Amino acid sequence: MESRRVKEGPGRAPHRSLFRAVGLRDEDFSKPFIGVANSYSEVVAGHVHLNELVEYVKKGVADSGGVPFEFNTIAVDDGIAMGHEGMKYSLPSREVIADSVEIMAKAHAFDGLVLLSNCDKITPGMVMAAARLDLPSILVTGGPMEAGRYRGHKIGLIHVFEAVGEFERGKIGYDELVEIEKKACPGPGSCCGLFTANTMAILGEAMGISLPYSSTAPSMGQERREIAYKTGCQIVKLVRDGENIRRFMSRKAFENAIMVDMALGGSTNTVLHLMAISREAGVEIGLDDFDGLSRIIPHISPIYPGGEYVIEDLHASGGVPALMKRIKGRLHLNLPTVSGKQVNEIVENAMISNEEVIRELDKPIHPTGGVVILRGTLAPEGAVMKASALEAKDYVFEGRSKVYDCEEEAYDAITNGKVAKGDVVVIRYEGPKGGPGMREMLSPTSTIVGMGLDKDVALVTDGRFSGGSRGPAVGHICPEAAVGGPIALVEEGDLIKISVPERRIDLLVEADELERRRSGWRYSGPPTKSRFLLRYSRSVTSASEGCVLR
Repeated sequence: MESRRVKEGPGRAPHRSLFRAVGLRDEDFSKPFIGVANSYSEVVAGHVHLNELVEYVKKGVADSGGVPFEFNTIAVDDGIAMGHEGMKYSLPSREVIADSVEIMAKAHAFDGLVLLSNCDKITPGMVMAAARLDLPSILVTGGPMEAGRYRGHKIGLIHVFEAVGEFERGKIGYDELVEIEKKACPGPGSCCGLFTANTMAILGEAMGISLPYSSTAPSMGQERREIAYKTGCQIVKLVRDGENIRRFMSRKAFENAIMVDMALGGSTNTVLHLMAISREAGVEIGLDDFDGLSRIIPHISPIYPGGEYVIEDLHASGGVPALMKRIKGRLHLNLPTVSGKQVNEIVENAMISNEEVIRELDKPIHPTGGVVILRGTLAPEGAVMKASALEAKDYVFEGRSKVYDCEEEAYDAITNGKVAKGDVVVIRYEGPKGGPGMREMLSPTSTIVGMGLDKDVALVTDGRFSGGSRGPAVGHICPEAAVGGPIALVEEGDLIKISVPERRIDLLVEADELERRRSGWRYSGPPTKSRFLLRYSRSVTSASEGCVLR
């Protein structure tokens, strides 16, 4: 065991003395030491209940003959960070979380890890650390928030963002906006739709690094507590059996996760995160893998924003195992999972209880996977689009560009009526280097929706999108503007064409004209004085490589 380095032999008497100071007894030094990485925070709705849940994890560890050691990581609430400078820190926090978990695990010689997470960057950050360390590890998340209820409809956080746009155009009054605000988020948990937090939890389960049903069980209740307890029990077994996490993170396991992503219509952020995790696991996953699998797996689950249902409906319909049962003919079934069962065992025992929430393959919502990769003259190295949040008529969109050099400029233009039907809103210098931090453009996209323009206006950016964004929106444009990508050369009124069937996004400007523009292009550097963000800007790779640090 790793912990022998800090607890065995006369030379480790000082170490044992410090362990005794935190409550260990003689008999504990023969047991596995389990690090429990908690991301509890009083400011993050998805994490505010983790201080209760962690006790069940630790009890499971202790009851199974291990010694749990809880420690904490930071957690950024993307919804609160949205629309201002704070969002520049969200994606970089993923690397900070990964590094902090590695530091704690190595410094204290833990034998195994439980990763207690829930929201957007915390889950991939923790899983990146686990893959890097290759210790026995299990991911357990805090679960989805119950949907809010408003005038007979289920609502969530994204409805509040969109209601702002409705208020701006006079469709609703301020009192109604506040009423929606008060009812959208009724309690703890990750936001109720298929946004980044829930998607990443689901992909962890699909990959086999979480227990069955752990990603969709409601945040509050006995089922969630039982999953936490069983996770604590199971990590001790994995340590005793010597089953490190990379055993469950093969290329085929990543492909299973991507196929589930496509069937569900998950967040575009999964492209970044799965590539980053795979790199830590020593597995090569790239944009071509997402592109290829999106062509063979249709979108079959209408979870908001790609439909009317929410995560609690998916859970009631059979959860991730049921969805995997629907696409089992394309999955890799003979793979191990941290539960001790193989994928095929979990899938065969699943029941599909609602054919509308988990449709048959020949009755898809969209014939293509939920996330598509585009390339073309505007994005030679690739771009990402959430096709599951589109209507069929939006699969091809051509319009004139309205160009903005930051999110704030675009948001002001949209709210002040300077964007019209047929426009392609271009938001640039928001990439990982240029932002820095690759902000999410949820405020602009949700305002476009709220103003009734989402079927007639496209948005293109080298930044990211929230999993809650919908409409013809293309992100992760590579190369980004800050490194001189074609998006830096777009001028007001240029024609841009987006074609999902062709998997292309093109700037319809002659090559010689682009060369003329390039000769006059200059970049003055990222607009920040933050030493942290400047370091990030210098070290981060492109979105097509997962925005990992060199």
